[in-house]
Amino acid sequence: MNAASASPASPSTTDRLLDATEKLLADKGIRATTMIDVAHAAGVSRAWLYRNFPDKPTLVGAAIIRLIETSWAQTRAELSTLTDFEDQLVAGVQIGRRAYDDPGTLLMRLRTAEPDEFTACAGAGVRGLVPDLAAFWQPFVQAAVDGGDIHPDTDIPEASEWVARVMISFGSVPGNHMDPDDPAAVRGHLRRYVLPGLRQAPTTAT
Repeated sequence: MNAASASPASPSTTDRLLDATEKLLADKGIRATTMIDVAHAAGVSRAWLYRNFPDKPTLVGAAIIRLIETSWAQTRAELSTLTDFEDQLVAGVQIGRRAYDDPGTLLMRLRTAEPDEFTACAGAGVRGLVPDLAAFWQPFVQAAVDGGDIHPDTDIPEASEWVARVMISFGSVPGNHMDPDDPAAVRGHLRRYVLPGLRQAPTTAT
C-alpha cells in the first residue's frame, strides 16, 4: 500500500504535517499560510494532506490545539516541582503572564495578531478554555485538599473552575490595585482573598 492509497495518516505523518504547519504559522501567520505551503513543507501531496485535514481551519486548529497541550504539559511539569498550593498559584499566574506578554510565544502572537482567524481555527478547543483549564488545575486542588492546605469539604470540580477563572483574570484583565507581574503582590492578593475562600467550609447558597 502506497502513501496515496493509505487511509488515516500515521502518527509520524500527522506530526510532520503539524510540524510544518506550526513553522509556517510562526513565519507567516494564519492568513498567509496555505494548504499548498503545508503540503510542500511536509513533503506530501496535496491530495494526501486533504485526505487527513479536509480544510485549512481543521489543519490550523489541530496545530493550535497541539500547541496548547504542549504549553500546558510544560506548565504542569513546572508546577509539579512545587509542593505548596500557594506557591503553585503564584507560579501559575507568573507562567500565564509570561505566555501572554511574550511576543515570541506563537500561541499568544497568533491570538493577538489574528484574533478572528485564531478563534475560527481553534474552534471548540479554545471556546472550552474555562473547563479545560479547570481540569488542568483539578489535581493541584485535590492535592491541596489532601495536604490540608484548603478545606477538606471543598467541592473539587467547582473550586478548580473558580481557580481557572482567577488565573484567566490575572493573566489577561488589567486592574488598578494589584500588579499581576509582581509575585509579592500576587501572593498578598491570594492570601487576602483567594485562599481564605478555599479554606472555609463550603456553604449552600439559599
